[in-house]
Amino acid sequence: MKKIQRTLVLGCSLVALAGCGADEIVSPGTSGDIIINNPAPTPTPTPTPTPTQAQVTPAAGCPTIASTGGLTDAGTLSGPTGEYRVCTLPTTFDVDDNLPFINGLVYQINNRVNVGTDQGFNSTGTDVTLTVEPGAIFIAQAESFFVVNRGNAIEADGTPTRPIIWTSRDNLLGLSNDNSQAQWGGVVLLGRAPVSDCSDQVFNTPGAPNANAQCEQQLEGTVVATPFGGTDIDDSSGSFTYNQIRFSGFELQQANELQSLTTGGMGRGTTINHVLSFNSSDDGLEFFGGGFDGSEIAVVGASDDSLDVDTGAKVNLDTVLVVQRANTGDSIIELDSPDDLADGTPGDALPQTEFQVNNFTFVQRSSASGQAVRARGGAALSLTNGVIDVDTDDDVCIRIDETITLNAIIGFDSVVCDGANRPVRGSSGVSDAEVQAVVDAGTNNDLTFAITLTDLVVNGANENGHPVFDASVRSTFFGTPAAIGAVESDLSADFGDWTCNSATLDFGSATGSCTSLPIY
Repeated sequence: MKKIQRTLVLGCSLVALAGCGADEIVSPGTSGDIIINNPAPTPTPTPTPTPTQAQVTPAAGCPTIASTGGLTDAGTLSGPTGEYRVCTLPTTFDVDDNLPFINGLVYQINNRVNVGTDQGFNSTGTDVTLTVEPGAIFIAQAESFFVVNRGNAIEADGTPTRPIIWTSRDNLLGLSNDNSQAQWGGVVLLGRAPVSDCSDQVFNTPGAPNANAQCEQQLEGTVVATPFGGTDIDDSSGSFTYNQIRFSGFELQQANELQSLTTGGMGRGTTINHVLSFNSSDDGLEFFGGGFDGSEIAVVGASDDSLDVDTGAKVNLDTVLVVQRANTGDSIIELDSPDDLADGTPGDALPQTEFQVNNFTFVQRSSASGQAVRARGGAALSLTNGVIDVDTDDDVCIRIDETITLNAIIGFDSVVCDGANRPVRGSSGVSDAEVQAVVDAGTNNDLTFAITLTDLVVNGANENGHPVFDASVRSTFFGTPAAIGAVESDLSADFGDWTCNSATLDFGSATGSCTSLPIY
């Protein structure tokens, strides 16, 4: 058994959003005797009182927006950081609109909130765009969730010091802790890029690439049919940068939970970077079909897979940090393509899932997980310049299921892991030796590496001394880093104040704890 530390970074999830209490102060007085005919002693200075934590006061009212119905003033809610005006969002944003940041105000997601309505498989352009200002805070509870429908967009761009926060009502009330989760649904971004698992069960394959000219999927667990997918790989669902999503993953229907962030058919025109998932009760982030490039991604404390990629998604991620909690979580990566063993979709259905990750640090700590990375279903995987810290000597660094997946591997280069008894695993017709041969075919891989990480995720001498790989040969989105891993030397500099701190992983963020709300 190894690895004593137990910390996580994936995002403040649905359970941890509650606040920290203010410090109490006591100011002692002074007294003394005065001796006649002698100089009076210098009085002892009264200590400067320790300031109490600043408190938010509620905004005077809800701002006016353009969408039908506007915002509804739902009164105020109080928690450890103060009192907030609660403005409930309309069911649908039906025209271009803006949600400003206002001190002492939170936006409430009630049930399902939509940006626009589905514009259809063959639509072009953008119907409705919702803009969210830096520092805005959204709260929700139970099955409430937020959807940007196909053919619409969101421009939710925080800043390095003022992220946009999506969290639970309990977080505001101070009821969330570092193990809370499943306190609300999550955020869903849908688009018109290709998907492989056609809902009508007619699939495109290499032998019949045009068998289904309108292959689309349905978002699982929703009462209202919610399709996604199309033919435009460059489709845009907007921009989503410097966002925290905490305590998500409420079960919409039995066995159907949302993630912190779910994408479906989202195209390369979408901008995704600086996103934190904290304590999602299901996956941290899950990508269904589509394709995009993303960077500076942090997943902390997901209860299922941290990164789940499937149904034809073609995704490149650069600078990725994942930390599991000790008592929950499955694989850090679960990678699937169409899998005829699971749902009747042909294993060669198009498009094939491709997932490439560069500059990453994965800290596996869940006692419920047997491997850090798992690829199956014929999906194509590339891992470059990465550090994998598994929990025990018996945990597997990389597992590959099925020959179709083994043959699809793009490559592993400059990847290290502290595996011991079984660093690799083959399954469903693949042997351990075959997986090891694929690892050995790459450059500078070492899956029995001596990890020297400090502060759980920061490179030590061994990581910074390991040779790097020029990942631009895999994607022009990638470059050649100075060192392997997501954090070369300074966690707070690399991931900074757009994240939040927890017992799982302390980023050193000035934004504060994931169980509290920031005060600006």
